[in-house]
Amino acid sequence: MKARPQPPFDARRAEMVKHDLAGRGVRDQRVLEAMGSVPREAFVPTTQRRSAYADRALPLRFGQTVSQPYVVAVTLEALRLAPTDRALEIGAGSGYAAAVASRLAAEVFAVERIETLAADARARLGALGYDNVTVVWADGMRGHPASAPYDAIFLSAGARSVPAALFGQLAGGGRLVAPVGGAGRDQQLALYEKPAPGDGSPDSTARRREGLLPVAFVPLLPGVRATGK
Repeated sequence: MKARPQPPFDARRAEMVKHDLAGRGVRDQRVLEAMGSVPREAFVPTTQRRSAYADRALPLRFGQTVSQPYVVAVTLEALRLAPTDRALEIGAGSGYAAAVASRLAAEVFAVERIETLAADARARLGALGYDNVTVVWADGMRGHPASAPYDAIFLSAGARSVPAALFGQLAGGGRLVAPVGGAGRDQQLALYEKPAPGDGSPDSTARRREGLLPVAFVPLLPGVRATGK
């Protein structure tokens, strides 16, 4: 029996936005438009392209993944990115989430600890014209202090607690979203906010505001991994 032909990627992307995102409660129109503009098929391995618009994480090399579209949309909606904002992603992977964020913010920095993934994401984003994304090969636990502070930070890897260095690179009034908890389904996607200067808060420590949804991310690991092609 012949395989049933697949609809064009543009149609599948529009269907994903309608049913998997808007249909599950994502309301921010800018986020929905950004998700609908980024070709996820260009950010997944060739062998996974038929599944590019399935609402699930997809595997990359080195045990990493391309994040689930719904989780990316919930994360970016919670961050409330303004067109003038500067954002930092920890765990760039293939560059998919950074590409979507780049449609919402002025500038995005994406840190990736695995050398080959960082190089591939940098080349891919450049070829696709995402010229306001900078991919950095570095230890994500340390963030990217050279370009701090950031209006928003999001983690595409899970940790038992958010590294203090990341809170230190968050601007006053900034937002941070991270998968927090143990391995597997014990993680909760959590939103933190840092008080703005002059808002009457006794200190500038970022505070957890709410849990957004249960998630399962690959772990946030220290250091960098040098790899060849």
